[in-house]
Amino acid sequence: MTKLSVNINKVATLRNSRGGNLPDLLAFAKACEKFGADGITVHPRPDERHIRHQDVLDLKPLLTTELNIEGYPAKAFLDLVLLVKPAQVTLVPDSPEQLTSNHGWDTVANAAFLSEVVAMLKTNGIRVSLFVDPDEKMVEGAKKVGADRVELYTGPYSEQYESGDKEQAIEKYVVAANVAHSLGLGINAGHDLNRTNLHYLLEKIPFIAEVSIGHALISDALYLGLEQTIKAYKNCLI
Repeated sequence: MTKLSVNINKVATLRNSRGGNLPDLLAFAKACEKFGADGITVHPRPDERHIRHQDVLDLKPLLTTELNIEGYPAKAFLDLVLLVKPAQVTLVPDSPEQLTSNHGWDTVANAAFLSEVVAMLKTNGIRVSLFVDPDEKMVEGAKKVGADRVELYTGPYSEQYESGDKEQAIEKYVVAANVAHSLGLGINAGHDLNRTNLHYLLEKIPFIAEVSIGHALISDALYLGLEQTIKAYKNCLI
């Protein structure tokens, strides 16, 4: 069964908007686990506009599920993850000023750099996933640099699905996923996934190991409550 990792960046954004500790990020993460989440995802950015480095340090000993840390492999980020040693690191090609992730790695052009970083993380017992577009060459490149998994960037899928052309929306993802599967790479997926488009993605690519969902899930929780929202998302994964 595909696992659900809840991205809690938006909770940190809300907390930071007023200072103090409301909402309590750590309590929220524990509640996610209590209600059935299989993991917690955080993306600490250099400006700490949502998740702070201290949050990551505080979360690791608290969680009983997997911690997935996303980020661009700059020195400060790598120092943090090597100290924390989460279950998984998802490397993204984001520049510091990006609002959110909007494209995957060019695993061919960045092969030398990624090979070095991936090897270092794996030597420290950390599973490594590379954020990639649904492109066969990028998936093959991820395998060559030693990644354990790829995370398919599902922003374009979600956009096309919403426009009503779900068959065309999923086409490239099925091809990329089949290539990854044939190469022995694990497959994650994330970005703009929600209760409407998630089930179809899993129907067409049933061997996805993990989905990371934040914005839509946190938004749904405002209406439905966190417990019912996590249950609803878990039901989409069956």
